[in-house]
Parts: sequence; structure tokens; C-alpha cells
Amino acid sequence: MDFGFDSTTEKLRERLLAFMDEHVYPAEPVFHEQLEARENPWTSVPVVAELAAEARRRGLWNFFLPGEYGAGLTNLQYAPLAEITGRSPALAPIALNCAAPDTGNMEVLAMFGTEDQRKQWLRPLLDGEIRSAFAMTEPDVASSDARNITTRIERDSGGIPAEKAVAGRGDDYVINGRKWYISGAMNPNCRIFIVMGKTDPGAAPHRQQSMVLVPRDTPGVHVKRGMQVFGYTDGDHGGHAEVVFDDVRVPAENLIGAEGDGFAIAQARLGPGRIHHCMRLIGMAERAIELMCRRASSRVAFGKPLAEQGVIQEWVAESRVRVEQLRLLVLKTAWLMDNKGNKGAHTEIQAIKIATPASVEWILDKAIQTHGAGGVSQDFPLAELWAAARMLRLADGPDEVHKRSLGRHELTRYR
Repeated sequence: MDFGFDSTTEKLRERLLAFMDEHVYPAEPVFHEQLEARENPWTSVPVVAELAAEARRRGLWNFFLPGEYGAGLTNLQYAPLAEITGRSPALAPIALNCAAPDTGNMEVLAMFGTEDQRKQWLRPLLDGEIRSAFAMTEPDVASSDARNITTRIERDSGGIPAEKAVAGRGDDYVINGRKWYISGAMNPNCRIFIVMGKTDPGAAPHRQQSMVLVPRDTPGVHVKRGMQVFGYTDGDHGGHAEVVFDDVRVPAENLIGAEGDGFAIAQARLGPGRIHHCMRLIGMAERAIELMCRRASSRVAFGKPLAEQGVIQEWVAESRVRVEQLRLLVLKTAWLMDNKGNKGAHTEIQAIKIATPASVEWILDKAIQTHGAGGVSQDFPLAELWAAARMLRLADGPDEVHKRSLGRHELTRYR
């Protein structure tokens, strides 16, 4: 395995680093000022559109998506670029059109969508013209087990005589259910939901679920409220919402793939999503270490700089060891996904999802501690970064689910 940067990656890194220094970091205080000045807490702010226009002008766009629809990068090529964007996770990913949940939704449409679905929804998403949401998690069940999902997606004729319906079946799907923490749904520019629900509760456990495209303006779609994450709205990337689907009717051609494909599509979506989060987490950790070292070098306590205190030196050393280990594991996972496919990297995807958020949370905790009161304030990005890292121990599957699956997989080798 060779993790060295090829010429394509190196050129893009140089351009991206320059973009971060010249535009993204200077925009961070402006971004927060504009956030506070908003009348609607869920609308995007002008500086985000300005950054996106500049990123696209520089050719820094859709890095995450391989193949004909994206920049054509491999996972290994994308990893160091995503790490750089993780240093400013509220601004850089969205500026490059590489932010969740749109990335995962674009991957679903690229892999499983029909030509009409791609034309109607993928193209505007690729161009950054609209936003999207992915509706899977539910408040009334433990959604870490997708088999628990209760939202129903039922075929219905809509009054069409049975003899005229295709193969005796209806021409619409009707969706009923309640979802929450639906990322992106609060953004006024969110135009499309990918909704996961059960089409056949009597089928085998992993064939009960399907996915369907639901335009946001469809009658019966009720966005009830925005959900907070440790007190943050995450409104900069669309926010998280509680959404009720009440007899929502969409055409049968809005189904993604075939009935019963929902679980498999979700797994195909979540694999890249998990590694993308971990790539960005490495960048978050690097920024935390940088801030911790600068703070420790500039503050004096008990007669000497914090940087000379043994406990601070221990934190910095441990942080450096952890981030180097994490980076190598993430790069190995990216290489395996490129060369063996997502299934061939299954163990490593779970491993990075277990290790990366927890270790980065630890690093951020030590950076916060080094900053004292400033670490929990809005004057530094550490509190918000910590909340994001802690949340990622739940998003795309909680730690315990990945540990359970990975442990069982390891044990099967000895049975």
C-alpha cells in the first residue's frame, strides 16, 4: 500500500490550502456574525455562497464523488483533501459541495437512480443549486437497528381501477411515519428527501425496507421543528429536523432501485459517508492540536508557560500519536475501498468509525482544557468541534453497534 500523494492530489492540495488561507479562515468570523444576524436561524448566509462561487471558480468542487458525475478522484486521493476541509467543518465542506447529507444522497442517485431521477435531482445537487435530506432515523424506535423502522411506504392505486394498474398494483406510493434528526431538512433550499421505510413488513428482515424520493413540497410533508445538537442548531449546513409524513403520495417511479433494496442501498450510502466523516475528523484533530500548542505557548500559570507543564506536554504527545495512528488507518481503509470495494474494507470502515470520533473527541477535550474558559466559549472553534465529534459517535451507527458487528465478525474466524 502506497499512501504517498500522487501529482493530482498534490496539485489539488496546494490549491485547497491556498483557498483555506485566503478565503475560508478569514471568512470564519464573518460567518458567525452573519449567523447571529439572521432572522431565520435556518437560512444559509451570504458568505457561504461567496465561498462556493470562489471554490468552483478554482476547480475545487465535488471532490467526494468518483466516476463521471464528480471530480473522478479515488478515496485515497480524496482523503487528504477532506482532511483539510475538516479544519473548518462548518464552511469548507459546503463551500466545495462536499457536505453531508447531500454527498450521500448524490452517491445514492449516482449509483441507484434512474436516468430521470438523476436528471431531476442529481444534476441540481451536483451544481449546488438545491439541498437535500436523508430521512431514516425515527424517535419512537432504536434506529441503530434499521429493521425497527416503522415508517410505511405502501403501494396504492389512487383510485385507478385495478385492471388498469400495472400488474394489478397501484401507480403511487403512500408514506406515513415520523422521522427526526433529518439533516438538511431545515434549509429552505432543501427540495428533496430520500425516505427509508417499510414496503413489506412480512419479508426477510433485510428485505423489508425501501427508499423513495419525496419532494419537500409534497402535500402531507410536515417539517415540525429543528433539532439541536448540544445546543447548536447546525443551521449552517441545513439543520436537523423532525418531519412527519402524513399520507404523502408520490408516483411509483420515485422508488429508488426495487422494493426491498432499501437496506442494501443504505449500507452502500453509509460506507463512504463514514470514511468521509473520519477524513474530516483528522483535520479537526490537527486544528485542535495546533490551537492547543499555540495556547500553551502563550499562557503562563504558576510561574512558567503552560507548554512547560508536564501534563500539557503529555496531552500534546498523546494527541500527536493518536492522530497519526488514525490517519494511517483511514488511508488504509480508503486504499481498500478503492482496490477491494466497500465490502473488502468492511472491517476497516467499522474500525475507523469506532476509533476516530472517540479519539478526536479526546484530543478536543484536552485542547478545551488547555484553553480554560476560552475553550468552551464562542471565541474559539473548539466547543463546536467537540460537539460535532461527539455527535459522530452516534451518526451513521453508534459505537456499540459497530463494536458488536466487528467483534462478531472477528469471532467467526475461530468457530
